[in-house]
Amino acid sequence: MLEATRLEVAYGQARALDGVSLSVGAGELVCVVGPNGAGKSTLINTIAGLLPLTSGSLTFDGVDLARLPPHRFIGAGIAVVPEGRRLFAHMSVRENLELGSLAPPARRKRRTSIARMCELFPALSSRLETPAGALSGGQQQMVAIARALMAQPRLLLLDEPSLGLSPLIVAEMFDLIRAIHASGVTILIVEQNVVRALEVATRAFILDEGRIVKEGDCDTLLADPALRRAYLGVPSES
Repeated sequence: MLEATRLEVAYGQARALDGVSLSVGAGELVCVVGPNGAGKSTLINTIAGLLPLTSGSLTFDGVDLARLPPHRFIGAGIAVVPEGRRLFAHMSVRENLELGSLAPPARRKRRTSIARMCELFPALSSRLETPAGALSGGQQQMVAIARALMAQPRLLLLDEPSLGLSPLIVAEMFDLIRAIHASGVTILIVEQNVVRALEVATRAFILDEGRIVKEGDCDTLLADPALRRAYLGVPSES
């Protein structure tokens, strides 16, 4: 489905991604983990079309995304939940959700999609007319994810969905991510909460200083003592 080959992205003279290659197959839930400053958000924003490639190739179902203008990514089937949610705080939850369905195919199913979002996120069903900025952090994250799903994407990109949330809400959020994946949506998630990300995904890539330093199935990565110490922030068993 998604194929990234030797991606390079730079901010001026500073290289943020250095030859990153990864793939996400249809129906997979894949995560990218790594320390602060590793380039995780740069990677997800590049795949979402929000940052230009310096070099490398990026294709989605055979479509060359590097040649696609950013506003066409939604139509291609890719939606992103950005770090920090980026909701329109003074607009209602309903209005924020409607913004996710501006493309004609999604707009035609807007009413059905909002009903589906209320089923998936029951906490939002009674808050549709509430300004998004008045919601709790967890509820705002639900709105951000629901807004992306309103576009009916085939690939959902999640950028640090647990950021700023309490442990209890984080657990609920990852349960929702499992449910979304089970509904048939392919997911790529970048996340600092390493253990949670590896528990929910099946394959993972470890990103450090703009480079993929390890990849594999999540159980294998979690069991590697050297990786647990060096990259995952998880103490190895004595």
